[in-house]
Formats: sequence, C-alpha cells, structure tokens
Amino acid sequence: MKRIQQDSAISSRHITRRGLVVGGVQVAFASVLGWRMYSMQIQQSDQFRMLAEENRINVRLLSPARGLIFDRNGRQLAANDPNYRIVIVREDAGDVARILEKLKEIVQISDEDITRTINETERLSAFVPVTVADRLTWDELSRVAVNGPALPGVHPEVGLSRSYPLKDDFAHVVGYVGPVSDYDLAQLDDQDPLLQIPKFQIGKTGVESKMEQTLRGKAGNSQIEVNAVGRVMRELSRTEGTPGSNLQLTVDSGLQNYVQARLGGESASAVVTDVTNGDLVAIGSSPSFDPNLFVRGISSADYRTLTSNVYRPLANKSVQGMYPPGSTFKMITALAALEAGVVSLGETVYCPGFLKSGNRRFHCWRGGGHGHMNLHESLKQSCDVYYYDVAQRVGIDRISEMAKKLGVGIRYDLPMSAVAEGIAPNHAWKQESRSASWVIGDTLNASIGQGFVLATPLQLSVMTSRLASGRMLSPRLVKSIDGVEQQVVDEGPLDVHPMHLAAVRKGMFAVCNERRGTGYSLRVIEDTMKIAGKSGTSQVRNITAAERARGVFRNEDLPWNRRDHALFVAYAPYDAPRYAVSVIVEHGGGGSSVAGPIARDILLRAMYGEVPPLDAYPESQREKAREVHEAMDLRPTDQPDTAPRSRA
Repeated sequence: MKRIQQDSAISSRHITRRGLVVGGVQVAFASVLGWRMYSMQIQQSDQFRMLAEENRINVRLLSPARGLIFDRNGRQLAANDPNYRIVIVREDAGDVARILEKLKEIVQISDEDITRTINETERLSAFVPVTVADRLTWDELSRVAVNGPALPGVHPEVGLSRSYPLKDDFAHVVGYVGPVSDYDLAQLDDQDPLLQIPKFQIGKTGVESKMEQTLRGKAGNSQIEVNAVGRVMRELSRTEGTPGSNLQLTVDSGLQNYVQARLGGESASAVVTDVTNGDLVAIGSSPSFDPNLFVRGISSADYRTLTSNVYRPLANKSVQGMYPPGSTFKMITALAALEAGVVSLGETVYCPGFLKSGNRRFHCWRGGGHGHMNLHESLKQSCDVYYYDVAQRVGIDRISEMAKKLGVGIRYDLPMSAVAEGIAPNHAWKQESRSASWVIGDTLNASIGQGFVLATPLQLSVMTSRLASGRMLSPRLVKSIDGVEQQVVDEGPLDVHPMHLAAVRKGMFAVCNERRGTGYSLRVIEDTMKIAGKSGTSQVRNITAAERARGVFRNEDLPWNRRDHALFVAYAPYDAPRYAVSVIVEHGGGGSSVAGPIARDILLRAMYGEVPPLDAYPESQREKAREVHEAMDLRPTDQPDTAPRSRA
C-alpha cells in the first residue's frame, strides 16, 4: 500500500514537469507568432500593403464584332474572318523590349514590328493592349501560349478581321476598313475608347466609313486579376461587347458583277435604278481594285500602281465623277420649254447645221443639218439646233429649275464617299462662282448639256428614273438595318404635265426603235422588253473654226484624254418601266456606238435575271453579243438566303 503511494507521487511530479515544458513551448510559440504578427501588421505593413496592391484587377477592352454587310438577296459583301494575333500590355510586361526579344525567338517578328510596338506602348496608356503581330497560324499561336509563363504581358488572342469576298465588285460601294491612324483620331470627334486600340479597324471609304457608328458596335470588357509579375491569376468577370448592326444594301451582287464585267477595262461607270422605289440595284465604276489590300495596310508598290493609273481606279466615278451630260440633257431642255409654253409638240424648227448668235456659229453635230425638226424628231435624231432655238426662248433659269426637278444638280444623302452635287447653272450661279454675267452663248451650250452643265452618272440615272416613272423618287442604298426596312423617299408625282412627259418618252422610244433614231442599232427583239433611251456625246475640248475648215479630227485620231465622252441613258420595259440605267465611258467617243450597247446589255441582264439570251438581239448582232459575253469574267450567280433578320 505504501509502495503504491510512492509511485503515485513520483508520477505526479513527472506530469507536472511535462506540463510546464509543454506550456512553456506553447507560450514561446504564441510569443513568436504574436511578435511576427506585430512585425507584419505594424512594422512591415507598408511593404505588404504594396505587394497586396500589386495583385491588382485590370480592365481590358473587348472589341465587338463589326456588323456584316449583305446585298439585297442576302449574299455577304463584307465578312469577319478569324484572326490569330499577339498583343502585349506594358504594365504587365515591364521591360517591353526585353519581352519582345524573347518573343522573337518563338515566332517570326520583324525589327520594324518590334520598333513600332515599343513606340505604341510608350505612347498609349500602360493598360492598353498593343498588337505585336496578327494573322498568325495556329501553330505559331500555340507556341506563344505554351511559353506564356516566360512572356509576362504577352497574350495570344483570337480576333476578327474584315474581308470582302466579292473583292473588286463592290470596292467603290462598300469601301474598306483599315487600322485607325493618328490622322483618323485628329479628324474624328469620337471619344470611343475602342479607337485607342492600335490596329483597331474603322471604315475608311464607302458604306464602311459613312455607316461607321452603325457597324462598329460597343466595346465589352474583361476584369482580370494579375500578380506582381504581371501573370494573369484569374478572370473575375467578362462582359461581351455589343456587335455592330448588320446592313442589307439595295444592290444585287449578280447584276453588279455583270456591270463591272461589262464595263471591262474601260474608264467608265454605270448606275442602275429600280424606277418603282428608287433602289440602286447596281453602281459600277471601272476599273476597280481589291479592297482586301487596304485592310492591313496596302504596300507602297500596290498603292503606286493604283494612283499612277490614268483610268483612276480609286475614284468612284458613279457618284464622284462630274461630266458634261451632252445630248442626254435634251429631255430637260425640252420639258422646260414645254412647261413654259414657249414651244408646242407639233412646232418645227429649221436646222441648216448651225445657229448663228451674234458673230458666232453654234454647230449641230450633223454638218449638213436636219431640216425641219419637231420635238419628237429632235430627240430621235438628236438635233442640236432645235434645242439652241427653244433654249433662247425658255431661258437658263427655267432649264436649271427643270434639271433640279429631275435630279441633276442635287447632292443625294447616300452613305458613299464624296458624293458630288453636279452643276445645273443659272444666272445667280455664274455670278457667284465666276463673278461674271450670264450670256446667251452660255444658254445655248447648256441646252445640249455642254458648257457649265455637269452631272454624275448617279444623277443621270435618277433623271431617267423620274422620266420613266413620273415620280419624285430619291435613290436609296441601304435597304434594311438589322432587318428593319429603311424608308423609301417618294415626294409624290413629278410636277410636270403628263402629256409633256409622254411626248418625251415617245421621243426616247423612237431613239432606239425607229429608223434614223440615233440608237436604232440598240433595239430589242422581245416586245415586252423594249427600251427607250437617249445617246450623248460630250466634248472635252473646243473645236476651233480653223479645225472645222480643214476637217474635224476623228476621236480615234486624238490622244485618249482629248476624245469625247460617250454617254447613254435608258429605261425598260417601255410599257411598264422597271429599271433605268446611265452609262458613261470616259473619252469613249460615240454615245450610241460605245455606251449604248453596254446600257442595253445591262438592262437586259436586269430584266432577265441572267445573261441575256441571244434571241433578245437583232439577228445581225447575235454573234457579236455572244463574243462579248464569252469574254466577260462573271462570277457564279447563286444567291444564298442569308439576309440579316431583325433582332427584335
């Protein structure tokens, strides 16, 4: 019993010592922990606060998808293609030059790209991503992604880049995009942060430029957490951008391709209008160019090739080009005289081949004259003297008023680059623009579309459309936005007496369908597709008295840039008008012989919906028509139904 008590006392002393040791260790640990906590929270608080803040949240802009552009049948005119690229963010990368040198060992990057990237990162805010290289292959993008930990601030991305599948067919209509430049930023009153992203694409010309705000969309953003060395830790949130709106244009890509091919290599233009609603179904300008060259920045060599071409492929002749309309203007002079009551339908004017005003002779194109001409015959045979005579009676102010009523001298609000106003001159215009008084010779020249009168192919197509329909329709290019139909501008019936309009239409029909008509060779065999038209040959040089005395030079004997312009306007079918066309071939020569066949073929293509059959032509012309069409480079005419639907 005594032994048990002794053992219990010894065990109790051992436990007490162990408890003291353990307790001491615990107290020591707690003291060290407390001291460390004090040191970190009090003594080293500034240092750790800085490190914690360097694990920060960055906000990055996300570019939206640009709106697509379609033709009236749903064929894509402007698309977005995937684009593999590499971007660098300066605040994440630190030493940008060093990181780029390491990146150069992984993918091929030129010294020019490195220099440009460094300059852009220094110029822009530290958080703005700068594109180092784009259009990489999947293999190149993968190598960058695998080496990501060794490349702080470098991010492989998949973006979108604009492309134009129909290439040169719509270069002048749709236009093209290109990287935003310092010049763009200086010109634009636009605070959109997207414009600060290097190589962000914006519209430069055409619909792409004029509808930029509609097509661009709104930026999204991504919130990411990065650590002190710039490595992305995680994405905290992501808000995708709002895509730009899709546009559907009024143009028909099949007809547009035919127009461009039919104009061939000429310096020329053609505009086709739907006379029932003003829709522009084709707007051709030749020669054209591939807009894809401009998307990434065109090379100096390619640009020099375009700018040195005397046919001016970069100019949109259909809306920018202003030309003397020549005899295609005679319908305007005729209607002005008829409406003013200074001439009647049956009244005749004698044409001896010239009209003398003061000490100057104003010549008719037919040197021997036409004899007695009434309105119908004057249009049919294009007698100049008839219009000289009636213009003196009606005066230039009424002619100018009629020109504007029919669409000449009006700048149309279309989403295209540099749409010209043209000139429908009068007394006030000459005083304001030339500081000179109007004289009778100015009126005589203007009566046949020469002198100060200038019109664009677009305006001549509108003029012909209004003559055919009898309505004040304005041209429309955008059919719908995100599936929402855009308004047709119809100001009602043309303020011209129906009997006078009918007389002019009959004269235009006679041009192409009656013997001795200047366009009789352009007649169509199919009765339901008969066309009515008017030829024009406008001079670009003065013919002196000495030249007339020794014989006027033929166009083919002159340098190209001194030859006459060839013009033709027409509509069809005559009994139920649907399409109007204007064609101009710069320095082409005769309107009926050069521009006329092109205009006829375009109208037939529009009405048939395909390459015109040979039996539409007079038998003597079918072999020529076959040769022309076989030589044309036409695209397939399939029209997929992929038009944009409403987002509502």
